[in-house]
Amino acid sequence: MNTITGGKPHVLILGGGSVGLTTASELRKSLGSDIAITVVDSRPYLTFAPFLPEVGSGSIDPRNALAPLRKALSGTKVVTGAVTGVKSSEKVISVETEDGDDLEISYDYLVLGLGSVPRLLPIPGLAENAIGFKWVEEAVAVRDRILANLAEAASTKDPRTRKRLLTFTFIGGGFAGGEAVAEAEDMVRDALRYYPDLHSSDVRFVLIDAAPFIFPEVSEEQRAYALNQLRERGVEVKLETFVNSCENNVIKTSDDDEFETDLIVWNAGVKPNPLLSEAEAFDIPVLSERGPKMGKLECLPDLRVKGADGAMDDVFAGGDCAAVPDLASGEDKICPPNAQHAVRQGKRIADNVTRSVQGRPLVDYYHKNMGTMATLGMYKGMGYVLLGDKRIELKGLPAWAAARAYHLYTMPTIGRKAAVVADWVSTAISRRDIIGIPQSTNPRGAFELAAGPKKK
Repeated sequence: MNTITGGKPHVLILGGGSVGLTTASELRKSLGSDIAITVVDSRPYLTFAPFLPEVGSGSIDPRNALAPLRKALSGTKVVTGAVTGVKSSEKVISVETEDGDDLEISYDYLVLGLGSVPRLLPIPGLAENAIGFKWVEEAVAVRDRILANLAEAASTKDPRTRKRLLTFTFIGGGFAGGEAVAEAEDMVRDALRYYPDLHSSDVRFVLIDAAPFIFPEVSEEQRAYALNQLRERGVEVKLETFVNSCENNVIKTSDDDEFETDLIVWNAGVKPNPLLSEAEAFDIPVLSERGPKMGKLECLPDLRVKGADGAMDDVFAGGDCAAVPDLASGEDKICPPNAQHAVRQGKRIADNVTRSVQGRPLVDYYHKNMGTMATLGMYKGMGYVLLGDKRIELKGLPAWAAARAYHLYTMPTIGRKAAVVADWVSTAISRRDIIGIPQSTNPRGAFELAAGPKKK
């Protein structure tokens, strides 16, 4: 046993996302003070990804889409830092804290919920000019840029500058990209009432995807509905189209289109945390086969990780970084990387760690899909719900209400749930705010200007 925990089993959880937070919370419920728990994450909070599109459209305050780990996980040690190494052979991990200190933490049980990062392609100009939409700071930056551009475009007399300022490009038409562009367009249309010098025809939203459809997770009918919704609202959707270049904020696509844009939002897929592929720093093997399993940890049905010599009894994994067998599908598939599975995998990991501590047999992870919902702006949505063997497809207001209700239900902590509801009520009464504050990325700018030029 781990001597630094007073003889108690020490569960070390890497990643404070849905898997990590749920595992820690459920372990505390099941084992109470009989176990020591440590959570390591580079951020001291969980980002609730389903609410990011509404953060990006101003319907939800950014802080209310976050769950502070220390507040949500009473009695759990939280270490804020980046994991730099995992030595399962020695049962120890390495962490670099924010102030540059190097820590080594030993464990009895290790839970890997390291999540994913954007999957970038070698497109000229992409890394230099685009922004992701995976973290709350990115959603805030997108919102601030769009709203600031409206104000700037209304003041400029140069038509080319105005056209560039009002052209917003979103790459990737899955749930993240589709919801992001739909919510952003809805926000702009709402804000234009305060800009008599601007017209909706001045604004250009472009959604680009290499696939022949958007929202691949839903039915063909639902995809067509979402596509028509966006196009009727003026969003230019380019399907089966590739981005060849975005140097100097000039988009060049495979259909020979070329245009200037002031915002490029990248949502074209994710990949497992790069740490998993660093053999020198991470001694647990990952899958090399191409496809959805590539770069992920191979998991047994009970969520133990499969190492080079078979099942690792003290290492569990879930979420985006894990290839978990989808037993409910009845086919040789892995669970899709979404919050619905991540939360439930966290619960199963917690239960199986508890069973392992108590010497009881482990239980396989089994979860049948409950459906999926997407918001497409205020009072608009689409998706489906599975009730037993019955599939109920929803569109418009019912889908929007169902999506909000489910996301609110799964949002961690009562306080955050209440705050989100308050945001929704405020938005419904007084409409969204139209102020963008891009200067927040450089908060000392005004102070430095007042200080005058630097002396040589």
